[in-house]
Amino acid sequence: QVQLVESGGGLVQAGGSLRVSCAASGRSFSSYAMGWFRQAAAKEREFVAAVDWSGGSTFYADSVKGRFTISKDNAKNTLYLQMNSLKPEDTAVYYCAIDRRAFSTGSILAFRSDYAYWGQGTQVTVSS
Repeated sequence: QVQLVESGGGLVQAGGSLRVSCAASGRSFSSYAMGWFRQAAAKEREFVAAVDWSGGSTFYADSVKGRFTISKDNAKNTLYLQMNSLKPEDTAVYYCAIDRRAFSTGSILAFRSDYAYWGQGTQVTVSS
């Protein structure tokens, strides 16, 4: 059974940095793309960033491009999201997810429907 557990969320001031992690168990994700999504209060869940199965290609929402960096450590089965220059509008619950197909890459990774398994989320709050 695949399980994803996010950690590292918290409260940070605007302009600060935070790194959230996602530990995967039940499957080696070395052949799978992974992504981060977020959901602010009373809003739809939205794409933040994704890394393809090889780790060689990354994709970002325009709102976080240049500030966030996604990476995965296959040896540790862990996905990371380094968030710099945080803004109050980055406040949300952040979710990690694993793609439903092996060896995926490309812009399809921005769509929620492309993911089969989700974590429970970690809260990130950015104060102004």
